[in-house]
Amino acid sequence: MPKYHIWTIGCQMNKAESERLASYFEELGYQITDSAAEADLIVLNSCVVRQSAESRVVNKLHNLKTLKKARPDLTLAVTGCLVNADIAKLEQCFPQVDHFFKPGEHPEWLEGEGEGEGEGWGQILPQRPAPCTYVPIIQGCNNFCAYCIVPYRRGREKSRLPAEIVAEVRELVGRGTREVTLLGQNVDSYGHDLPDKPDLADLLHELNPIEGLLRIRFLTNHPKDMSPRLIEAIAKLDKVCEQLNLPVQAGSNEILRTMKRGYTIEQYRRLIAEIRDKIPEIALSTDVIVGFPSESEAQFQQTAELLDRLRFDAVHVAAYSPRAGTLAAKNLEDDVPLLEKKRRLDHIEMLQEAIATEINARLQNKVVEVLVEGKARDKWQSRTRSGKLVFFNDNSDRLGQLVNIRIEKTSPWSLQGKVES
Repeated sequence: MPKYHIWTIGCQMNKAESERLASYFEELGYQITDSAAEADLIVLNSCVVRQSAESRVVNKLHNLKTLKKARPDLTLAVTGCLVNADIAKLEQCFPQVDHFFKPGEHPEWLEGEGEGEGEGWGQILPQRPAPCTYVPIIQGCNNFCAYCIVPYRRGREKSRLPAEIVAEVRELVGRGTREVTLLGQNVDSYGHDLPDKPDLADLLHELNPIEGLLRIRFLTNHPKDMSPRLIEAIAKLDKVCEQLNLPVQAGSNEILRTMKRGYTIEQYRRLIAEIRDKIPEIALSTDVIVGFPSESEAQFQQTAELLDRLRFDAVHVAAYSPRAGTLAAKNLEDDVPLLEKKRRLDHIEMLQEAIATEINARLQNKVVEVLVEGKARDKWQSRTRSGKLVFFNDNSDRLGQLVNIRIEKTSPWSLQGKVES
């Protein structure tokens, strides 16, 4: 039996697509292996959102060059956001690769090898899904933020039909899934390209009644596209978790304009206030880029002050790095020194660590309901509805169960507790 190996880096969409590729390969008769050296088929699912991610992909390809030379019969393929329109250039740079295919596309070279062939390969579901499973609902993005390569690699927004998604989630629940996370590069734009123009709120209303489904999450959100109807759905529907990631990226209106984000800080603050008013128990996280071209110290301080004022449960911070092909790389000078970027990044991380420490400390000795995702270092790993990571010891098989945990120890990053009898 031939063996396959998938190496994945990057966002949740890449992870979801790798899961589906794995199911497709297994339908064709391949067996999974954790060792690339033992595989007959290797697929790299790539990410180039940041330079560090692209460097890891390139290094991996160089490392596999020796293996490919020793085993010319090995099939090596690359998908994900490294794959752009210029396939010929990629083939020239990486001659060891047999096939390049764009994210979400059908691996055409395998057509005819089994029953899994055809346009619907992306809907081939994991045979043994995890309790918490990703479900892509919209591909691509129409928001050409100045720093982002995603629209150029994944194309314009294309939504899946609601009936197809509902049927898929029902099937996943039948196979063991208890929580789904709906995915899109801009999930708030879901449905605008479909004939009846359903939106994400409509989809949540259709998914909520599914028997056996315990929780629903969704990402990634865009502040300018989050509607009042969506906020109302989160507040009303019992299975939709009280958790949102709402990337702000910067605290300066001037920088937001240069980034082409499409909203002001004042609009963002009003949106946060509305969400917290309608959903008081909401856990909010955000994304921030420091060191964007032309960002002054005063503008950086506006970002720090915004985060200190809004007090998010989590902040994902990155130092700006130019991505070839984006508007920022073409038109803006990368003029913030690397050491200054690192100082600003460290400042935000220290600020957020203190905020998260304070927020999580409020849960000390409280009982929280968690959904158990799996084992990590001999402890059960689980999450609250608000997305907080909780670890606990228990000899029973708790996988996929809702469990009440009394929190005994808190930190900025996770919680520890014991089963509440």
